[in-house]
Amino acid sequence: MGDWNLSIGTLSEGAQSRLADMLDNAKCGWRQLAKVVTEEPRFRCSENEMTSCSLQVLSPTGSPSRYLLERLSERSCTLGFLLHCLKKMEHHEAAQYLTANVMERFQITVQPQAQHATEGGRVVLVCKAIGPAAMGYQWFKGKEEVLGGSGPELLLCPLTPTHQGHYICRVNHGENFVFSQWAHVRIVRSAGSSTGVSSSFFPPSVSGVRIVRQPRPQVVAEGDSLCLDCFAEANPPPQYQWYHNKQLMPTGKISTLRILCVTTADRGMYSCRVFNLYHEVWSDQVHVKIDPGSSIDASWGEIDPAATPSPARQISKLYATDKVALLMGNMNYLHHRPLRAPMADVHEMTNLLRQLDFKVVSLLDLNWQEMHSAVTEFLLLLDRGVYGLLYFAGHGYENYGNSFMVPIDAPASYTSENCLWVQDVLQRMQERETSLNVFLLDMCRKRNLNDGVPPQPGQLKVTANIVFGYATCVDAEAFEVNKDDLSNGIFINFLKQRVMDDEKVTVMLDRVAEDMGRCEITRGRQALELRSNLSERRALTDRIQSSGCPETTSARNLQWAIAHVLPKSRNLQFDCGVTVQLGFAAEFSNVMIIYTRILEKPKEIASCSAHLTDFTEGLDMDLKMSNQENLLDAGSLLPMEILLPAELPGLYTRLKGLQRLKKELTFTVCLQYKYTNLDEEVHERQTVTVGKPLVSKLNLHEPRLPRSYSASSSFDLHSFSHSSSFPEGSGPSFPTSETSSIGSASTTWSYYSQPGVSATPSSPGTLNLPVEDDSPELFDSDAPQPLTTSKSLPHGQVEDLTYRFSNMHNFHSC
Repeated sequence: MGDWNLSIGTLSEGAQSRLADMLDNAKCGWRQLAKVVTEEPRFRCSENEMTSCSLQVLSPTGSPSRYLLERLSERSCTLGFLLHCLKKMEHHEAAQYLTANVMERFQITVQPQAQHATEGGRVVLVCKAIGPAAMGYQWFKGKEEVLGGSGPELLLCPLTPTHQGHYICRVNHGENFVFSQWAHVRIVRSAGSSTGVSSSFFPPSVSGVRIVRQPRPQVVAEGDSLCLDCFAEANPPPQYQWYHNKQLMPTGKISTLRILCVTTADRGMYSCRVFNLYHEVWSDQVHVKIDPGSSIDASWGEIDPAATPSPARQISKLYATDKVALLMGNMNYLHHRPLRAPMADVHEMTNLLRQLDFKVVSLLDLNWQEMHSAVTEFLLLLDRGVYGLLYFAGHGYENYGNSFMVPIDAPASYTSENCLWVQDVLQRMQERETSLNVFLLDMCRKRNLNDGVPPQPGQLKVTANIVFGYATCVDAEAFEVNKDDLSNGIFINFLKQRVMDDEKVTVMLDRVAEDMGRCEITRGRQALELRSNLSERRALTDRIQSSGCPETTSARNLQWAIAHVLPKSRNLQFDCGVTVQLGFAAEFSNVMIIYTRILEKPKEIASCSAHLTDFTEGLDMDLKMSNQENLLDAGSLLPMEILLPAELPGLYTRLKGLQRLKKELTFTVCLQYKYTNLDEEVHERQTVTVGKPLVSKLNLHEPRLPRSYSASSSFDLHSFSHSSSFPEGSGPSFPTSETSSIGSASTTWSYYSQPGVSATPSSPGTLNLPVEDDSPELFDSDAPQPLTTSKSLPHGQVEDLTYRFSNMHNFHSC
C-alpha cells in the first residue's frame, strides 16, 4: 500500500508528466486545481505564479499543469491532499490514475555503486527496490541492454576490459518505470603487473575512497529547495553521511542531500563523510547562505496583496529564542524496585531533541539533592521566549492533581518531602517568561497513601503556554516492556516515532495517544493523558531566532557548555617506547566513556594493552565492566559505529554518577606488555588527572541557595556583557582546531592532533564562550572533522575552576 503522506515530488517523472497531460485543459484542468488547493492557504498561488503557469504554453515542451505541480511539491503538498482536490473538482480520470500509481508505486532503496576490480576478478552490482511483487529489472551498459541482466543483482565474472564502463538499472512495473543512478566499473592493474603498481585499488593518498564530485557552495532563498551532491568511487561501494554545521543529519544517508523547503535554520556549513568497510574520506566543507526571501514575485507586475506567504514564512512567525531540555532517568533505586527502561528512554530522547536544536542536559540516577540542584540549574537556562522541556522517567505518584518525581534515595514510605514537586517546577518556569513549557512525565500516577496533606501550589500565571504529557492517566501505572536491558518504555516507544513531526505539540501528543490506543498490550492498562492550555501553534520543531541580545545568547551557551566539558584527548609516552592514546566520550551529561588504544609499539614488544585502574573515590562504576573490548560489554548505549577500527583495537571503561564527583578525576593507566623473547609480563604505570568532566563541575551534590535569595541576587545580563570576567583583548572565543570530535548523535570523541603530550593536565586556558554564528570561518579546520550533536567541549577549553549555572548571571531580556 502506498504512503499518501509523501510529497508530490516523490512521484516518478513519468507519473507527473501523465498527470500534467490530464490537467492541461480549460474545462477541468490546472486552473480549477489551483483554485481548489486554496483550501490550504499555504498552497495558494499568487497572480504572478498563475501568469507563469500560463506562459508555459509558449514553450514547445512547456506544461502549465506540470509547472503548478512543481510549485505544490516545493510547498510540501502531499499525495493525499492532491487526491482530495482531484476528487473535489471531479477529475475522475486523474484521481483514478493517481490512486493506481501510488498504490503500486515503487522506489529504489539500494543504488548500484561504482566498483574497482582487477582483471579476471568479479564485480556484483546491486539495485533493489520496494513496491509491487511483479517488478521487473533490466540492466544497461551505456545504451545497450546487458544480456541476462534481468534481476536486482548483476554479476560480472570473470572481468575483462570489455566490462569497463557505466551501468544503470531500470526498474519497471507496467507502464511505470524508474532508473537507478549510474555506476562506473573500472578495471585496475593487479599487483603482479609489469608496472609494479600496488595491489591497492587506490593510492594511499585517497585512502581507498575517492570523491569525484564535490558539493558546491550555494545561495538559496528562504522557502526554496536546496540540493547538495557528493559522489565517490570505492570498492567496497561507499556509504554517505551528511553533516550540517558538523552535526550529523539522520536523513542524509545518500550521495544527494535535498531539503525541499529551506529556512534560515538550514544555513551554515555542510560536509559529507564518505566511507566503506575499510576507509573514509570527507568532502569539502561548503557554505550555504539562506536569503530572507525569494525574489520570484518581482517579475510579473504587482504582488497580489491577498496572496498567502509560503509555508516557510508562515512557520517563521512562531519561533523560540532558544530551546533547552532537562532529561532525568532514575533506575537504580535504593529502597524500591529497580527499573530498566529509563536509561534507554533518556538516551533516545536526548538524540531526538538534539536533532531539534535543543540544548539537552541528560542525567541518570539522581538522589533528592541532585534532582533539586539539577532543576535549579535548568531554570537558569530559561529566559523570555525560550522553549523549556522537562522529561522524567522513573517512579512517581500523584495526589489531588499534584505530581511528584521520586529520587533514587527516597525511603520505602516516601512522602512529598522526599520527592520533587512538578507543579512547583512549573511555577518557577513561568517566572522565567518562557514561550513554551513542556512536561513529559513517564511515571506512574497512583495515589500515595503515605502522603497526607498535599502541598499547596502558589498562584499560577495565565500564560497559555503549558503542555503536560503524562505517560498514563490518573490513578494508573506506566509500564515498561521486560524484553531486555535496552528496551524503551511504552511511552517513549510511541513518542520517539512522532516527536520529530512538524506539528503543534498538542497535536503531536494526540497522535502518540492514538498510536498507544491501537497497541494491544497497553489497551485498558495505560493511556497517554494530555493537559494543555497552549493557545498558539508552537511545535518542538520551531526554529530558533536570536532575541536581539547577543549577550543573553552567549551567556546561555556558556552556562550550558560548562556542564558538557570533556577532557582533552591525549597521548601517553611510556619508557618502553609504547604510545597509548586516551579518548573520552559523553554518553549522558553525567556518564562518560574512556577508551585506551595502542598507537605505537617497538618491534621487540610482542603484545601490550593499557588498562585503567585506581579511580577517584565516589564514582559509580562496575569494575567487572571496565576495560572491555567493546561498548556493549562496557554497558554503554552508544552506537557501534564509533568503535575503533578493527586494526586498532581498544578498551572501554564507563564512568557513571559524575555528579557525585567531589574532587578532580584521577586514575592510573597500567600498561601491560611482553617482549618477544620473554614470557614474563612487564607493567608500567602513569597517573592521569583530567579535572572535573561534564556535569561534575556543577557540584549538584551541594545544596542551592534559597529561591528568594537566588532571585533577588541575580545579575542584570547587561552588566554581564561589560564585566571584567573577560579581559580586554582575551575575550571569549571558539575552540581552536587543535581538537576535534568524532562519533554519533549521543557522543563526542576527542582526538588530539599532536602526539607525545604529557599525562599531566595542561594549565588552565582561556574561557571559551560559544557564540552562535553561521560564518564559514567558524568551522574552518585543516581537515574535515565530524562533530556530533552532543556539543561537548574539550576539557582544556574551560578554566579548571568550580562552576555551576547559578554562579552565572540570570537572564533578562535586553
